[in-house]
Amino acid sequence: MSPWLTVVGIGEDGFKGLGKNARRALLGASRIFGGQRQLDLLPVCIRGERQLWPSPFSLDPVLALRGEPVCVLASGDPMFFGVGASLARQLSGDEMLILPAPSSCSLAAARMGWPLQDVVTLSVVARPIAALNAQLFSGVRLLVLSNDGKSPAAIATLLRERGFGASRLTVLEHLGGAAERRIEGVANDWNNPVIADLNLIAIECIAEPNMPRLSRLAGLPDSAFKHDGQLTKRDVRAITLARLAPIPGELLWDVGAGSGSIGIEWMRAHPGCRALAIEADESRQLLIEHNRDALGVPGLQLIRGSAPQALDGLERPDAIFIGGGVTRDGVLDTCWAALKPGGRLIANAVTLQSEMTLMAWREQHGGELTRIHIAQAQPLGDFDTWRQALPITLLEVTKPFDA
Repeated sequence: MSPWLTVVGIGEDGFKGLGKNARRALLGASRIFGGQRQLDLLPVCIRGERQLWPSPFSLDPVLALRGEPVCVLASGDPMFFGVGASLARQLSGDEMLILPAPSSCSLAAARMGWPLQDVVTLSVVARPIAALNAQLFSGVRLLVLSNDGKSPAAIATLLRERGFGASRLTVLEHLGGAAERRIEGVANDWNNPVIADLNLIAIECIAEPNMPRLSRLAGLPDSAFKHDGQLTKRDVRAITLARLAPIPGELLWDVGAGSGSIGIEWMRAHPGCRALAIEADESRQLLIEHNRDALGVPGLQLIRGSAPQALDGLERPDAIFIGGGVTRDGVLDTCWAALKPGGRLIANAVTLQSEMTLMAWREQHGGELTRIHIAQAQPLGDFDTWRQALPITLLEVTKPFDA
């Protein structure tokens, strides 16, 4: 099968900057889809019917023309946060030909003199800027695709609020075109200049002195989370996440999420990790929403309700953490039934009743029980002594592939 759809990456230099294959595809297309800015870059010699993307955005008009010679215009590299990636999820490789132009990040790295492989690239196009919080480390360089002309000011505000006000910002407008412009400043002193909607922000992250270290590894300080005491504490959290073993692309259920710390750290492990936080208490739901944004994982999905009822119809997980409610009828069995073969289930118990529940459940399904004892040095008069935290019983079990 020869491709009926050609996705053409077009830069600010328009039709004249395209290669021979891209020009030929556009000249032979019966219909050409794109945004108004991209369609306006085409010369009058292109006879195909020009069609704007529908609002709300949908690929259906393109997919309905399967078999016709169709072109889709995209900015720069269509596979870099672009429509090409969306189409690739709907079409087989032999139906579609992709002809990329240099991406805006490639052009920005060239302008800044930054090796692209050493830069973190993100997009806030129709995405929450809170995702930047997971990438803020002193010395890191970010290239951020802006949603519009207001994005630089919003990002400067976020940097100030997160203790990165000394960071240097460079806004690059209309990269690769005649109207290309560069605006530089520091987040603390950003004076909100008028910015074109088509822009990219280069950020050199500089933390203020004494900023807490929020590593991507499991075991953030307890103070990194807002909580009401219902929080898996730092050392137990690190042990639990090590056993959950986050893998890119996998989904976690954080059942009885409390403040959401397990699901949040699962997602911080890799941008491809996904999590659902199941929590019935309204005040804790607010804490989860705050914590997920503050720690840079706004994509964590909050499920409002109690297990096991709230678990009905959810996407099957690759791993499950049960931090509360193990004694509730049906919670363990429902989670086990939903867990994918080869998935990991971790449950923590503090009370004697919940510990007995785990021990009884283990008799049926197997697994490993571990007792965790944590003690901290604290004052005792003029001396110091060890203060023992409540011991934790941890059940770890992997679901057989033939289950």
